[in-house]
This record gives sequence, C-alpha cells and structure tokens, in this order.
Amino acid sequence: MTSRLLAGVVLCVLSAANALAIDLDQPEVIAFIDSMVEQHDFDREELRDTLGNAEVKQSILDAIARPAEKTKSWAEYREIFITPERIQAGAQFWTENEAALREVSESTGVPMEMLVGIIGVETYFGRITGSFRVLDALATLAFSYPPRQKFFRRELEEYLLLVREEGMAPTDATGSYAGAMGRPQFMPSSYRAYAVDATGDGKRDIWNDWTDVAGSIANYFLEHGWKSGAEVAAQASLGGSWQGPVPEPGNTLKPSETVASLSRKGVMFVTSLPGDSKGELLTYEGADGLEHWIGFHNFFVITRYNRSVMYALAVHQLGQEIALEVSGGAP
Repeated sequence: MTSRLLAGVVLCVLSAANALAIDLDQPEVIAFIDSMVEQHDFDREELRDTLGNAEVKQSILDAIARPAEKTKSWAEYREIFITPERIQAGAQFWTENEAALREVSESTGVPMEMLVGIIGVETYFGRITGSFRVLDALATLAFSYPPRQKFFRRELEEYLLLVREEGMAPTDATGSYAGAMGRPQFMPSSYRAYAVDATGDGKRDIWNDWTDVAGSIANYFLEHGWKSGAEVAAQASLGGSWQGPVPEPGNTLKPSETVASLSRKGVMFVTSLPGDSKGELLTYEGADGLEHWIGFHNFFVITRYNRSVMYALAVHQLGQEIALEVSGGAP
C-alpha cells in the first residue's frame, strides 16, 4: 500500500473517531523503535509502552492542513495579532517583567521589543500555549501525515531524547498541534539546541519561568545570526524609475539584493544601513491594497523561528507597537 493510500485509509478511519491508538505493528513504527534502540539505547519495551500511550488525532491532521500563514492574506493575518487588546496585554507584560527582559536584552543584544513580539505572537504572553499532548501531536504527524513525516519523526526522536534528559514524563508536556512547546513554542529540536537556564537554577524551564523563556528566545536569535543594533525592516514604495510589473505577495525567505541594488532598481525606502547590507523587497496584501517592505538581515533571522514573512512582520510590528505603548506614545 502506498503512503498516500495509507494516509487516506487512516483519515477515513479517523473521521469516525477523533483519536486512535498508535498501531505498534505498523512498519514505520517498528522501524522507528528499532532506530531508537540501536542509535540511542532506548529500552524496546519501555518505548513501545510510551508510544502505545500516544493517540492519532484527526484534529491534529485537520489543523496542519490549514495553517494561517498559508490560508490568510496579510490583512487577515495582521488582524489576529496586531490588536489593541494584544498591545495592551503586551505593555502590561513588559511592565511586569521589565527587569528580566532588560537583563536578557542587555546581555544578548536582542531588543526587548523583539522578545515581547515573539511571546505575544506565539502564545499571547503565555495565555495560549496549546492543549495537545506533545506526544500525540508528534506521533500523529510522524506516522499519519506523509507530506512531512520525515521532519516529524525527527522531532519525535528529539522529544523522546529530551524527556529522558530532562527527567520528564513523555505524556505530560502539552503544546501546539505541531508539537511546539511552552511559552516560546519551541519544537523539541529547538529546545535541546537553544533553550537556556537564564536564571542559573539548573533548569531550562520554558513553561513557567519568563527569564528562561526570554533567554531562550534571545539565544535562538543569536545562534541564527542576529545582529545587535541593526534594523529589521522598512516600509517601501516603488518609485518612478521602477521598471517591470508590480511584485506579487510571496514567501521569500532569503535576501537576494542589497540596499544599494534595491535603490538602483527604483525602490524607495529609508535606512541607515550601508549600501552593501542584504535586503529583499517583500509585497503583502494589506487592508488598503498592496504593501511593500524591505526585509533586512535581522528580518530573515525572525523567519528562522517560523518560516513565514507574514509571521516575521507581525512579530516586528507587534513589538514596536508594544514598545510605543510602554513609552507613552513617544517616538
């Protein structure tokens, strides 16, 4: 049976019931267990018991089939995150946690507004962290979602290593439908690679400790090349010397131009960055028509957190709006 046909059978069965136990005799599951035993010295029976507690959930498969970044315009996407309520909540969060945020920012060079922007978009400042068991999410996508099964089997592997290293119960952690965990919504591989103990208490607690959360987000950005003090993005327009068609919205994740080359092409924007700095013209479908922005190096660092230019601009704008609110509206 092909993987596509197998997925269809799984989906048909799941339509009658929202959850089913993982089939431990499924060839892909057997191969995964064999690999974990051979490569990481897991106990076979204990691992079978762990995976036997996982549930394949139709709600997880439904959610991954319609992510907001792929189904909404920028205007619709922005309305989710850049709201007066979220800005006010962000200002309150900033004020209540200013000491921790400032300490992390000053020690890493990642601005406070960027830390708050990520937390605000990801989990509404800890209000929405996901209610799926991480084990269920990763097992469902690893064995019942062929389009990205390689990625999610690797994340399931990372998760099982993580819970062993951290002394966690594999069924306890909750997160998003894709298995992202805690207040910064780290995937297991990101947790293992980038989470830090910013408080020095011996734990990397991204569920309850805001200092560890902020420190871990900052470390993630540093490891992906964040440049302290550099600009993120600038609004742009097409000048009279622009030639060719008007650019269409897309999801370009790597800058191919420079400040100087964009200016020569007739793109108008303001920046203090030198001419050889990397940049890319990005087009969004806004509420009043097309919007043009230039994403600089740091903008594309944000896309390493979530591979979406809409996500990156939402984080940037939310952080700026919150910083403005905290400062009392002063520029």
